[in-house]
Amino acid sequence: MALTSTPAAYVPWFSRRRGLALAGVLALFVSITVVRFALGNDSSVAITVFYVVPVSLAALAWGRVAGMLASAAALVLLALWVLVADVDLTVLGWSTRMVPILLVGLLLGDASDRLRRAEQARVEQAKRDVLHRQAVEINDSLLQGMAAAKWALEAERHDVAHERLSDAISSGQKLVARLIRDSAMGPLDGAADPSRR
Repeated sequence: MALTSTPAAYVPWFSRRRGLALAGVLALFVSITVVRFALGNDSSVAITVFYVVPVSLAALAWGRVAGMLASAAALVLLALWVLVADVDLTVLGWSTRMVPILLVGLLLGDASDRLRRAEQARVEQAKRDVLHRQAVEINDSLLQGMAAAKWALEAERHDVAHERLSDAISSGQKLVARLIRDSAMGPLDGAADPSRR
């Protein structure tokens, strides 16, 4: 059981394929802008509201900063259309276009950042859990066996001491072999899987 990363099947495509996500954001911005200019200066056709789509994609893929930058780009394109097409937007017209775009960039970007931090914290905690489990196993397998051998030697029970040392060495070899095998499978992958113990 991998503890250090989320399986690829559960990672959204825009997080796995950042180049494709960027191409999608740019294509959407261009397409919406071209359609907006093609429709002329009719402000009743609020197609610029669709800018929330590339803004959302940027915010989810890269976080709050990218979401706000994408929102700013959308507002610049909106202002460019207003100036070039000589559109007279009211305060309400500006608000209905700007507020959703800004909120989507901010809120989705912030949520994306928080999810990434939560995932990173989960991974770090999983690593600490595995290291703790390994330390407990080393204590149980090696240190207690050697302590028992020491007590047997002090009691001059050499046969028992030899048996305890042999058991400790055997346990140590198995433990080290498993840790080497697990480390070859990935960073801490499988180290906490009880089925391989």
